[in-house]
Formats: sequence, structure tokens, C-alpha cells
Amino acid sequence: MKFIFTTLLLSFLSVKSYAQTVEKDSISRKKITITKINIAPKIDGILDEEVWKNASVAKNFVEFQPQNGKAEAPEFRTEVKILYDDTGIYFGAKMYDPEPDKISKELVERDNVGNDDFFDVVINGYNDKQQSSEFMVLPNGVQFDAKMTNDYGEDSNWSAVWFSAAKIDNDGWTVEMKIPYSELRFPKKDIQEWGLNFVRLVQRTKVKSTWNFIDNKKGSFLLYDGVLSGIENIKPPVRLSFLPYFSTYVNNYDGKTSTSVNGGMDVKYGINDAFTLDTTLIPDFGQTAFDDNILNLGPFEQQFSEKRSFFTEGTELFSKGDLFYSRRVGDYPSRDPNIGEDESLVGNIQKVKLFNATKISGRTNKGLGIGFFNAVTKKTEVEIKNDFTGETRFETIEPLANYNVLVFDQRFNGNSSVSLINTNVTRAGDFRDANATAILLDLTDKKNKYNVYGGYRGSYVKDGTSDFGTNINAGIKKIFGKSNYQVGVEAISKDYNIDDLGYTGETNKIHFNGNYGYRILQPTKNFNNINWNFNVNYERRLDTDLFKAFEISTNVNFQDKKFRNFGGGLQYRKENDLYEPRVFGKYLSVPAYINPWIWFNSDNRKKFTYNFSTDYYAYDQKGRNRFNNQLDLSYRISDHFSLSYDGKYNVSNQEQGFAGKNINNIYIGTRNRNTVINGLTSKYTINNKMALSFSLRHYYTEVNYKSFGTLQDDGSVSPTNTYSINNQTYNSWNVDLRYSWWFAPGSQLTLLYQNAAQNYLDYSKINFNKNFNNLFNEPMNNTLSLKVTYYIDYNQAKNWFKKKN
Repeated sequence: MKFIFTTLLLSFLSVKSYAQTVEKDSISRKKITITKINIAPKIDGILDEEVWKNASVAKNFVEFQPQNGKAEAPEFRTEVKILYDDTGIYFGAKMYDPEPDKISKELVERDNVGNDDFFDVVINGYNDKQQSSEFMVLPNGVQFDAKMTNDYGEDSNWSAVWFSAAKIDNDGWTVEMKIPYSELRFPKKDIQEWGLNFVRLVQRTKVKSTWNFIDNKKGSFLLYDGVLSGIENIKPPVRLSFLPYFSTYVNNYDGKTSTSVNGGMDVKYGINDAFTLDTTLIPDFGQTAFDDNILNLGPFEQQFSEKRSFFTEGTELFSKGDLFYSRRVGDYPSRDPNIGEDESLVGNIQKVKLFNATKISGRTNKGLGIGFFNAVTKKTEVEIKNDFTGETRFETIEPLANYNVLVFDQRFNGNSSVSLINTNVTRAGDFRDANATAILLDLTDKKNKYNVYGGYRGSYVKDGTSDFGTNINAGIKKIFGKSNYQVGVEAISKDYNIDDLGYTGETNKIHFNGNYGYRILQPTKNFNNINWNFNVNYERRLDTDLFKAFEISTNVNFQDKKFRNFGGGLQYRKENDLYEPRVFGKYLSVPAYINPWIWFNSDNRKKFTYNFSTDYYAYDQKGRNRFNNQLDLSYRISDHFSLSYDGKYNVSNQEQGFAGKNINNIYIGTRNRNTVINGLTSKYTINNKMALSFSLRHYYTEVNYKSFGTLQDDGSVSPTNTYSINNQTYNSWNVDLRYSWWFAPGSQLTLLYQNAAQNYLDYSKINFNKNFNNLFNEPMNNTLSLKVTYYIDYNQAKNWFKKKN
């Protein structure tokens, strides 16, 4: 622990001297100067207006993949013209192609990229190589937009309102775009200088090229922006927009039908040139996609991905330090109801209702990122009935609660940062309160060769008693060239707990890790790329000291000249499981295993594609093994219609896991487990504004217990005949049928039908027909919903009212 504290302290004290001694930035940057226009071109995908004739042109693209640094082929050259006026910036791009009938143009929903060529504009209004906005257009006119940052890559959940059109002609294809200033972030200056790059993909050859060369030996994508100049004396408009919604639901469950009508609004306001406020008032998340539920027999809760749009868009600052797990907001109550022996619960425990949520985020011209998130949830009660008297009472299981996140992230020297993050949950009354704080350091030299990182995280929980825990990590990486390596250490105390607004996972351990990687940077005779990694991990329990785990693994992956990807690996692991017993200080000894695996992905340019993977765990224990197999199939019937299937079949024989406990003993069960998951997805895209989608998932697992034992102090299990539990079978069934129509910029209508059922049985080994009969005899939840959101821009609304009056 002293070593970790010392490493972090020295790292923080060296920030200033480090910043002064880094090598000079040597990245070459193209520059283009543009001129202002008075008459705006029509956004129709045809560059026939007079204003385009004398526009500045960006050309001479350079290949990024697969042959990094090669000049673009003349027959596939790209030329981009750029203009601006008082309302926004315009791009007119010509992508030459000698065989325009072969341009890949699969129709997909907005913010998706299928088997398509694309043209992409990446703009950084602060020219700081830290944050960019991305605007992509496909040959069929479909839009994709995202935020880009060095540490979190693309955030495609961010959506902007902009205008574009695309046309395929005899020479290739053309894109015309207008990006309003309201969708961009830039400093308040008379003379602007922005970071800029363009990306083009030719899907059938898999050649990706960029205007400003991106060196794949080192550094991230955003460090290689070119420079856009010439924009002068523009006044950004008021950045204020409203997104009111209306929704209605018809729900049928177990023969009972209910209806509801809802309304609310999201508001987005640009506080200044750097910061934006987003708030959702009376939100409605009823149309989010279903979660992939499983039968979870492990010691940790299942972690679900966030699917609510407000919590997925523009959250890169809040993700720093991994302290914020947004599914906690509006999750199940923090307390279980206190139900007496003669009482029963009326109805089911529902998730907590969200009143409102607000976030403010942005980054200043000097690289300081600030994020603020706040949400308020409703008091939640349950009704409890006395089974003898019939009397009912109400009990609060979650009071009025406030959730808060505050982030400061100072970036410097192009690709380095120091961050402070705080999360806080305050609940009314005597309910549980919690706070977590992190200080993070990430240093990369300007030539992007080496990286040093470290962090300190502390948690404080007050729930009758007060507990304080820590999580500390540090490491160093070589990040350039063919060979890369990393060594690091992380220590997590037993009382570290961020579960009120984060996800804690494993605690009470110290973890040492090291890895070495080798990659080819240019294609060889037979392969486009090769990556090989070798990894070592060693862990010990902190309180009290005990060997936890040792793991060594290697893996390699290839892409051949036909753009097929494949690879495999081998792992060895020996472990004392600290968490399976569910009691602090106890552990379950897990026999060593060897785990080989292979995988293959076919060429995704083909109409029919298939991917498969298989891995096998051979334990140093007679009869104990595990298989995991996955097969994905996809067929593109046309540019409008596609079908895909995802299947998994997992078998675990003679596994050991927690079965129960009493005052004297922890019982471990030896069991066989079989799991089958089948998923079917179909998409029909009518045009670039309308789409139909269908998704089905069936999850089935059965657990058959063979024997039971009591856990001993040395981690072994002694057989017993005095304990047993039933076998288990669990099914989960979900269907989504969705129609989406983007009927106006930023506005959407969604009609959704959802069907869901699940069952849990205390027996197993059911035949196929009986299993489905049992499942479909369960009460099914059927929901039909309609939601309409309409985008209102303050400036457009203001001008409209002026004309009317």
C-alpha cells in the first residue's frame, strides 16, 4: 500500500515538471482557409450552385487502413469543398468511384452504419485535440453523428440536428451538408481556428482514408486533426431547444388491461460557448429495449447496459473513474419491506419513479472539462396486508432521494489529464446515504510514446454505521510502435463500496498485472493485420493476507487479405474464490484450469456472414469442465431487408457454487448447468427516415444439483447428506416489434409492441415441448405504446413568430 501511495504522490507532484519537459509536438497538420458566402446552397446532394465553384477544396487524402500512409488511388480520389455563412458551415464532398454501381449502400436506421461506404466530417471547435463532433453521411442519405474524445472514443448516443443529402452519379457519389453553429462548440473569438479532418470508407475494398494523415504507430485519432481557418466575426445563436413528448400505453397482464397517457419534455440550453445544460422533466422511458436477463447464481448482481437516451447521451465526463453506473437512478428501492409472519405483500415491488434529471457539461478553451449531474427520485411505498384481519398498511422502502455527480477534468499537452470526480446520494430520513470521490492522473508525452496513470478512489457509506473504503491504482504503458507493454497495480479495501451510484464488484484484494503486445503496422503478403498479446495477473487478499489468483494467458488474432478475422488463445488460472461463500473471511478453493479458445468472423461485406467462437475449460478435477459456444448468422436479403440469428450453448459440468447457509455452515453445491440462448433480429428499412425492426430473445437454463458439502476453513468442501435444495429451470422470453419514423429534423414517432414472459421452476430436465408449454402458460405481459417527440429550435420558432406577426 505504501508503494502505491508513494507512486501516486510522486506522479501528481511531477505534473508541472512533466508538462515542461515533454518533447515538441511533431504531428504534421494540413491547413485550409475558407471564405464566407451570402447565398446559401440548397442541401440536395448536387453541387451545382455558383457558390461552390470558388470554394476552398480539401484533397490529397491519405490511406489510414489497411496500408497506413499510402496516397489515395486517383480513381478513388476525394475532394471536399467548404463554405460558411452567419448560420453554419457547409461541406460539399465528391467521392470519385470508377464503378458507382458497386457503391455499398445498405439502408439502416439513423446512427447506424451497415454494409456502407461513408463520408465523415470530424470538427473540433477548440482545436485542442481533445474533443470533436462527428457528422457522417452514407450514400443513401442516412445520418450518423457522435461525440469523440481521446479516452472514450465515439459516443454515438449524442444526436444533433443538421442537414444533409447524398446522390450517386456516374462519377461516384456526392454529399452536401450544413452543420448549424448551434450544434458546434467553439470559443467566443473574432477569428476562429478549428481542428478538422475528413474520413472516407470504400466498403467493398475496405480502404479507409483521411484528409490529414493519421499515423497508426502512436496516438489517438483526434491528435491528427488538420486546421480550418478563415471563419471570422460570427455570432453563435442562442443554443436553446425543446423536445416535448407525448406517449400512451395499453398494457395487458394476466387478463387485466390498463392504459396510461404521459407527457413531458427535454430541454437543452447552451449556457455559453463551452457548456450545455440538459434536463428531462417527467421523463418516460417506457420504450427502452428489454434487458438480457439471466439466472444469476454468482455473488455479484447482473450489470445491465444503459438504454435510456438521457443517460446515454453526452456522458463521457461522467464515466471517468467508473464511479457512475446510471442504472442506479430509478432502480429498485434501497430497502426490502419488513413483512411479518402473518403478512403478505400486495402487488409487486416496482422501480423508483424519476421526477427529473439535469446535467451540465462542457470544456473550456483552456481544456478544463466540467460535468454536473443531478436527479431526484420519488418516495416509494408498498402496501402490506395482514392475512388474518385483512387490514393493510403502507411502508416506505425508498424515500425522496437526490443523486449527484460532479466532475472536473483538466487536459493538457494534447493527451494528458488530471481529474476529480465526486458522486453523492442523499436519501430523506434514516435511509442510507453514500459518497464517493476519485482523483485520477493520466500522463502521455507529446510524442505519444509512453503513458503513466494512477488514481485514488474513496467511498463513504452511512447506514446506521459509517464505513470508509479505498481503491488505489497506478501503472505505466508503452503505447507506440510494434511492441507495447504495460505494468500496473491496484489495491481495493474490503469496505470500498460505490453501489449507491456505481458498481463495486470485487474488493479486499491487491492485483498486479503485466502484458506485452506485438502488432504489425503494415499489411504483409498474407495478412492485413496481426496482433499478439501475452498477459500475467497475480492477486492476493488484503484482509487477511491470502493467495487469491494467478493467471497467465496469450492470444493472437489475424485479418487476412479477404478481410476475414480469426484467432485464438490459451489461458491458465488457479484461484481461491473470496466471494462465492457470501461470508467475509471465507473462501472457496477452485482447482486450476486450462482454457483454450478459437473464433472466426467471416467477411462482413458478403450478403451472408457468419461468426463462431468456442472455448473449453479443463479443470484439474475429475469430471469438471465447461464449454461455451456461440454462432451468429446474418443474411442481407436486400439493401432494405436483413435477418440475423444469435445463438449460444453453454455447458458447465461439476461446477461448485454457493447453495445456502445457516449459523454454523456454508453449503456448497456441486451442479451441472446447461444454458441455451436464441436470438432473432429482422430489420426492414423503408427509407432513410422510416424503419421496421423485430427482435426476439429466448433464454433457457437448467441447474441439476449432484451433491452438497460444507465449506471448510482451508477452502475445501466436505461432503454432507444433511442439506439439499431443488434443481432449477429458468426461462425468459422477450419480443420487440418497433416502427420508427423520423418525420422532421430531431423529431420521431415510435410505435412499439412488446411481449414478455418468464418462469422459474424448482425442477429440471424438462423436454422441449413441455418447457415451452410451461412458459407460455405463465401470465404474459403485452404492451402497445406510441410515443411522439417533436424538436423545437428556439431561433426557428422565434423567426416563425416574427413572420406571423
